[in-house]
Amino acid sequence: MAENTNSWFREKILLGKSNRDYIIGLATPGNFILATIIVYGVIVMIYRLFFGLGPATNLTDNYPWGFWIGFDILVGIALAAPGLTLGTAVHLFGMKQYHHFVRPAILSSLLGYVFAVFALLFDLGRYYRIPYLLVWSWGFSSVLFLIGWHFTLYINICLIEWSPALFEWLNLRKLREFFQKMAIWATIFGVIIAGGHQSALGGLYLIAPAKLHPLWYSMFLPVFFLLSAIFAGISMVIVESAITHGVFKGQLKNFSQADFDRRTIGLGTGAAASLFIYFILKIFDLAHSATWAYLNTFYGFWYLVEVIGFVLVPAMLFVSGVRNRNAKLIRLTGFLTVFGVILNRLNVAIFAYNWQIPASMKYYPKWTEISLSIGVVAMLIVAYKFIVNRMAIMHDHPDYESEH
Repeated sequence: MAENTNSWFREKILLGKSNRDYIIGLATPGNFILATIIVYGVIVMIYRLFFGLGPATNLTDNYPWGFWIGFDILVGIALAAPGLTLGTAVHLFGMKQYHHFVRPAILSSLLGYVFAVFALLFDLGRYYRIPYLLVWSWGFSSVLFLIGWHFTLYINICLIEWSPALFEWLNLRKLREFFQKMAIWATIFGVIIAGGHQSALGGLYLIAPAKLHPLWYSMFLPVFFLLSAIFAGISMVIVESAITHGVFKGQLKNFSQADFDRRTIGLGTGAAASLFIYFILKIFDLAHSATWAYLNTFYGFWYLVEVIGFVLVPAMLFVSGVRNRNAKLIRLTGFLTVFGVILNRLNVAIFAYNWQIPASMKYYPKWTEISLSIGVVAMLIVAYKFIVNRMAIMHDHPDYESEH
């Protein structure tokens, strides 16, 4: 029994290598950088748990939510939307040409949500009471209650969608077949759940009309958050596919660069459409709220940088890339769009929040806050690499290819 266990561990976990060879193989510059970041992040996590939020952050009564909410949750959840966009396209709209993009998208969504919730634990004063939200405290009128439950449900949905790859790896055919059949139902439910909490994250700021700058505050914040999550999800698929097809190229059998470029161009079409819709609604919202006068201020100039530089310009670049069949331009624009989503979320959560108070009272993230968040991102990357190196994520499992 012990011999069988050791053989399974060596084959499945160590990729058929001996302990010594596997450890030596981990000694790369990239892994060293990731390990260093994670170590610093873990030290900050321990410090925060022992000494509390006060010493570990620059949060105040004026800024009870800071970088951890803005980056880990608002940014993290928006960028964890690839599963929502690609899962919907393939499973619900029958766009089977994007089949090979689905598993990486689902995995990135699963890990994005898991690590976002993990990071959230350090931002909660009484993190150990999180189960109360799901079991004892039924606050149906609370947006946070909706978000908490939706996060829990969507993580389980992603687990269902990812399970076929897990059971292929474990060679459990019946379980794999069961969860493969469940995928379409999980996707349908996931669209409702993900759409609900992506918009609800914007709804959190509807209660702060006097604190959030008028250019960012809007009654349509839930709609804006949902729409931006859609083009964030598509752009993240473009970005992730560009990176993973380079890093894990050895796993790709019969890889065709021309076919990969065609699929990327198709994604660019969807991103351009959603960006233009978002931009038009932003203009309508400016007219509806009559906040034009604020554009001729410092905050107005920054708002224009966000909306023109990271919404309109990427939309036009996507269109140019699609018209000229330029996949490289679309990939570069994907990175630009992702950065724009990050900027928007941080603007809402930090920069445009409490815009009227003196500069001396404003919130600036402490180095420990940034270190912890970067540490969580590094953990996510390690987990992603670990799974992709072992499971059929970037390719079809040879024993199940005919079933796709």
